[in-house]
Parts: sequence; C-alpha cells; structure tokens
Amino acid sequence: MINITLDVNNERYQVEVAAYHTLRDVLRDKLGFTDVKNGCSEGECGSCAVLVDGKPVTSCLMLAAQAQGKKITTPRGIATDGKLHPLQEKFIEYGASQCGYCTPGMLISAKALLDRNPNPTEEEVRVAISGNICRCTGYQQIVEAIMATAAGMNK
Repeated sequence: MINITLDVNNERYQVEVAAYHTLRDVLRDKLGFTDVKNGCSEGECGSCAVLVDGKPVTSCLMLAAQAQGKKITTPRGIATDGKLHPLQEKFIEYGASQCGYCTPGMLISAKALLDRNPNPTEEEVRVAISGNICRCTGYQQIVEAIMATAAGMNK
C-alpha cells in the first residue's frame, strides 16, 4: 500500500491505495465520488470519465497513483459555488439525461470540448462525445444541449 494525495474538485485528499487501484475505484469507493460511474471497466463506455489536468480520461483505465499531483475534476466538480454549470443546466432543459448512465461522462467530454473550443460545430460535438455510450436518448438531445451551451457562452 502507498499513500498518495489527490486534488479532486479543488480539495486535497490523502488516501492509501494499492499500486493496482484505479482512479475510478479510489474516487468512488474510498472518497465517495459516486458521480464517477462504474460502467464497463474497459474504457469503452465513458461513464467513468473525469478531467485530469483539463483533459478527459477514462478513470477505469488510469491508476490512482498516476493521478497524484494532477488536478482531477469529476462531473460534480464542474459546478461552482453551488450553481450548476451551464452544461448541466442545458442537459436538464433539453432532456439530455434520462437514465443517468452516460450523463457524467457526457458532461466531462462536453466540458473538455468547450474549454478548448467554445464554438464547436455539430460534427465536432459528436466526435468529442464519441467515447461515451448512451442507451436512452439517441444522442440528439445531448448534442443539442451542448450546442445550446456553446451558443449561450458565445453571446
């Protein structure tokens, strides 16, 4: 076992982990970040996505020890001062989250996209979320919510 420090949503956590513990398992099981979902455990579904130094990462494929010294943002962490992020608001408005399985990863992928490209095309949005599997919405409401967020941010 090793002791590491993780910076999650601007809070520092000291945690003891085994060398084989994934970031997803530590975030969920040791630190209580249940907004990081446990989907496929193979990096295929995107439900465990978090931002690591601003880049989307499937946390089921990253070892927790690799995240030490990096800034981790979970879906909950994109909200600020108790106020939902515009992406979260638009996901609600557009019905882009139904069962909730894909929503955390979709939000993370969309946030990363809008941070690097605040005015994406629909095709760029679809590419950005292509690593996330949605079982309910058929993706259209998700794309519309992301495009509406971008439009609102560019006013």
